[in-house]
Amino acid sequence: MAQYGKPEYWEDRYQRDTEAFDWYQRYTGVKDIVTQYISPNHQILNIGCGNSRMSEEMYEERYEYVTNVDISFTVIKAMAEEYEGKCPNMHFKQMDVRSLQFDQGTFDCVVDKGTFDSILCGDGSGPNSDQTLNEIYRVLSPTGVYICISYGIPDTRESYFRNNAFDWELHTHKVAKPTISTSAIVSSEDKDPKNFHYIYVMRKTVGKKGDE
Repeated sequence: MAQYGKPEYWEDRYQRDTEAFDWYQRYTGVKDIVTQYISPNHQILNIGCGNSRMSEEMYEERYEYVTNVDISFTVIKAMAEEYEGKCPNMHFKQMDVRSLQFDQGTFDCVVDKGTFDSILCGDGSGPNSDQTLNEIYRVLSPTGVYICISYGIPDTRESYFRNNAFDWELHTHKVAKPTISTSAIVSSEDKDPKNFHYIYVMRKTVGKKGDE
């Protein structure tokens, strides 16, 4: 999976694969958790949007103020053309999540479905993950929330998010993978981490360092 951390991999992928594709979960699989933390009037940043239908499905449920960024020029151009008419408040910008071209405190929420995972797969994952989290923290409003949807279990992810550089509260949720029967999990009290995706929610706290 090391190729997932390389920008050229994604550019090549989106030149070849133009069909919509959602990593991990569709919006319906995570919305009961995501909507606990966001409101329709929020400014939302979707990082590493790819050609996912996540933003479209959120838009259809009145979460219209979504800015989508991806490192691939190809996919951003295609998505901007796809949604220009039907989702006028939704924007697409080519951007590296390690260097977000937005002012401090611009967004109420940052949504990440698989992007942080991809960064951890690549070379230089340590400094790259630090830069990514620093940028996410910077562009969030003083009460903003970062929602990271991941295949990584808490033992491999929470240490990144509990960094003392960030004044936010961490909440960890999990949802069954779409290929797993929810009723089967409930009935068997399945605790196998491989059967779940994890949703890490980091909410900034008011008046802490970095928010002045």
